[in-house]
Amino acid sequence: MLKMYPLLLSLLLSVAAYGQPAYPRPKEGNYTIEHYMFENGQALATLNLHYYTIGTPKKGKDGKINNAVLIMHGTTSAATAFLSKQFAGELFGPGQLLDASRYFIILPDAIGHGKSSRPSDSLHMKFPHYTYNDMVTAEHELVTKHLGIDHLRLILGTSMGAMHAWVWGYTYPDFTDAMMPLACQPAPIAGRNRMMRKMAIDLIKMDPVWNNGEYRTQPTLGMTGALSSFFFMNSSPLQLQLSAPTRDAADSLVAYMRRANLAALDANDVIYALEASRYYDPSPYLSKIKATVYAVNSADDEINPAELGVMEREIKKVAHGRYILLPITDKTVGHGTNSLPVVWGTYLKELLELTAKQ
Repeated sequence: MLKMYPLLLSLLLSVAAYGQPAYPRPKEGNYTIEHYMFENGQALATLNLHYYTIGTPKKGKDGKINNAVLIMHGTTSAATAFLSKQFAGELFGPGQLLDASRYFIILPDAIGHGKSSRPSDSLHMKFPHYTYNDMVTAEHELVTKHLGIDHLRLILGTSMGAMHAWVWGYTYPDFTDAMMPLACQPAPIAGRNRMMRKMAIDLIKMDPVWNNGEYRTQPTLGMTGALSSFFFMNSSPLQLQLSAPTRDAADSLVAYMRRANLAALDANDVIYALEASRYYDPSPYLSKIKATVYAVNSADDEINPAELGVMEREIKKVAHGRYILLPITDKTVGHGTNSLPVVWGTYLKELLELTAKQ
């Protein structure tokens, strides 16, 4: 029987909600944008953005909502990842840092993810080739035009969502008081990170079953190869050893993770999600960010290796920026540490206190 260390939860790219939570039940919604134009000139007749909200919007003396928090998920994940015991159970309950009786929490499914419009709906590889800019622009419209919010108390993002936070920060510099990007770099996707993405995409397309995106069953062979890259780049050597200290345990863990991810993911959606980062580069615009930023990475994150020194260099461009590198402990789980508030919650508390308006 495998011991269920935190790593097993963090490596699942889709995390199920759990039981009856202590915080208010999430409300689901959909927002439709007619004839949405993407930055490459392609258009979608109808773009659907699915989202959850938790809590109630509250207005200040100026009549504007002042307690909204935007939280954005990672690549190939969805908003449901934040409804897990390890995330919501640590943040949204009574007396917790993002207590839903105090904050209005917005959890969108990004374009191409969750229940929002995505290639697997029907268009397959004819779906517009979206970018992070497109995803953020659509989320901004959801927040402003649909939810009626013109300012956020906090933007928090994990992995891809963290990169979206940087884009939000310089594209809409007056829109938020605080930002916490978790597990990313404010620089182009290059080196090993880009290589992993490119190889994963190529492995899927090499599978004859993929059939230029018009497959009748999932290209399991190609997807299995792609998932192997995800697994090792997302994982922690320490936690893998703890989770699988024997040969049989290691083999069982591989089989478990493969089944779970193959059941949750679509090949075309994965290709688009990985390619969406191709033009991401906030580095020339970081000086535009006005929010107070706590950028948090983990020392055992193989996707964002600390030894590259990228964050140390780029955070200097942010007027009110701080870089926090979490040391490796028995609680960090590599890249997946981004979803463990129990590890980085003290810094979120500090950020909220620092940016609280008197």
